Order: sequence, then structure tokens, then C-alpha cells
Amino acid sequence: MSNILAGQFDHHSDYKKLENDLENSGFQNSDYIIYLNSENHNSQYLVSIAVKNNSEIDTARSIFTQYSVLRTYLFENMSIDQANYDTIKKYIDARNRAEIHNSPDIKIRTSSDGMNSEVKF
Repeated sequence: MSNILAGQFDHHSDYKKLENDLENSGFQNSDYIIYLNSENHNSQYLVSIAVKNNSEIDTARSIFTQYSVLRTYLFENMSIDQANYDTIKKYIDARNRAEIHNSPDIKIRTSSDGMNSEVKF
């Protein structure tokens, strides 16, 4: 079974050029899906690619980087047939909720002397 590499792109990224680069690098039209929001032309879009080995993962990530991918996600043991928009979105949302986000700067104060038998005035 293959894996799915999904990438989230900004609306400024040209999905048609991305599509051409994927096909020129050896991916077939049936190996990837581009999910567009037809209601809002200024929204982000998502791309899913079926990858079989580390070489294909590296190739796809390289292409994604050229188009300023916002985030990438690798889903193991998933076929392109299972990679419908709702399923991918559900997995991405679950990963984002589980991710540990940076906390604000926390200052921890510790005692420099500790407890001792001396009494200071």
C-alpha cells in the first residue's frame, strides 16, 4: 500500500504549474489530487500525492517547497482512493489538535541559596 503526502498551499501559489511539475517529475495524473475551493478563489488549497518510497517522498517535498508549501503531512498506509477531501481534512485537524504548540515565555524563579542553618537579617 502506498502513503499519502499532503501539502497545504497559499492561494498565491499556482496550482496549474504545480500540476505540470508533478507530472514532469514522474507522477501520473492518477497519483495526485488537487482540492480547490470553488466558492472562494482566494482560499488555500490542498494537494495529496500517492508516494511509494522515500525517493518519491523527497521528490514531492522538493516540488512542494518550490511552491512555498505552508505545511506537509505524511499519512502512512493510505491509498489515493482513500484520500478524499473529508478524510484528509479530518486527519490534518486531528494532527493539528495533537501538536504541542509553543507556550508563551515562562520565567521560572529558583532559590539561589536554598535552605540552610544560617539565619540572615
